[in-house]
Amino acid sequence: MDNRQAIGSWLSGPRAAAEDMGVDFGYRGERLGLPEAGPGSIAPLGRRFGALFIDWGLCFLIAYGLFSGGDQQTAGNWALGVLLVLSTLTVGTVGFTPGKRIFGLRVISVNGGRLAFVRAAVRSLLLCLAIPALIWDRDGRGLHDTLSRSVQVRI
Repeated sequence: MDNRQAIGSWLSGPRAAAEDMGVDFGYRGERLGLPEAGPGSIAPLGRRFGALFIDWGLCFLIAYGLFSGGDQQTAGNWALGVLLVLSTLTVGTVGFTPGKRIFGLRVISVNGGRLAFVRAAVRSLLLCLAIPALIWDRDGRGLHDTLSRSVQVRI
């Protein structure tokens, strides 16, 4: 192996280096029994961020109109509480937030059924803490999804 190849594997990360050595990681969601593509497959990261952006905007507008008295700083603080309530109620009942619905996503239990309300509340609380949502597993699920035994899939 020459130096260029070693540097390339270092820059590409440990997964790329392992794949070059023949390790097969499979596709995202394979370990959960989900299809590789189409409905029921793991939701792509771009759609998940888009849904969160729409949900945050909606929560900010609700907080600005109902709680802030015209102050944007106060609205930003209240928006986090509104997001917690919105996410808990909508994911715990219908399985998606307004943003997730627009982007064609749904939150389900890893067993394939509806996510229980208590687990939806735990997931929403961890999502509002932000750090758990930034730690992902091999399937692309955030720590908030892993701990609440949920997965975001395409509709």
